[in-house]
Amino acid sequence: MIDDFLLKDAKSYARDFVLVTDFMMHMKMGEKIHLKEYEVDSLTEDLNTFFDRMVDIERIKIGKRQTIDTLISEEALLFAKFLRNERKDWIPRPTNSKADQ
Repeated sequence: MIDDFLLKDAKSYARDFVLVTDFMMHMKMGEKIHLKEYEVDSLTEDLNTFFDRMVDIERIKIGKRQTIDTLISEEALLFAKFLRNERKDWIPRPTNSKADQ
């Protein structure tokens, strides 16, 4: 879901990045490429909005809908239960439902 979001909504072009010369490990100078601050803020805001979108996927205990943020947490919980042998299997719930805008 995050990959799809970034591919569809992030508009990162070469002009959105800046090359920074900075101290690296062992006090050696090195260059890093960073997303410009205004792009980081915009991307963060868009990502937070994405996490707040509602999807028509039932919650584990109560409710027919949930936010993408809650869905990610629930999937992690179900996967952890599978890894601890508390569940026989783990099949991710379908996320191809259209998220509300």
